[in-house]
Amino acid sequence: MSENNEVPQNPYTPPAAPAEPSGALTPDSGERQFGLFLHLSALLGFLVPFANLIAPLVMWQIKKNESIFIDDQGKEAVNFQITLTLAAIVLAIVAFPLIFLTLGLATFLIAPLGLALLVAAVVLPIIAGIKANEGVAYRYPLSLRLIK
Repeated sequence: MSENNEVPQNPYTPPAAPAEPSGALTPDSGERQFGLFLHLSALLGFLVPFANLIAPLVMWQIKKNESIFIDDQGKEAVNFQITLTLAAIVLAIVAFPLIFLTLGLATFLIAPLGLALLVAAVVLPIIAGIKANEGVAYRYPLSLRLIK
């Protein structure tokens, strides 16, 4: 027996952790700015029909593979615009017969709901754009998560 009581060193060293992909936790200024424009592009829907849905969708598709942050915020923006569009369509489908059947009294219910959708369509993308520009992954309230 040997007097040397040293424990042999383990020859196995675990591999280093993989590098974090760009935009995982801290998006750079370019990603943050693109996130801002991605959310604000929905406001084009007030100028061109369905641009609120098409503009964020196209912007997201162009850059989704370049950044986790842009991919996440693109999905969020598109999901919210789909939710908003579906809500507006349902409200319109329900509104016309309901207003006709109640001789206009349902207008007092339908008009505030339509106004709430309009305010949400303007205010929430602005808030989301500001948050994205700060590097915060924004989540729209009451949004259906159809694209995952």
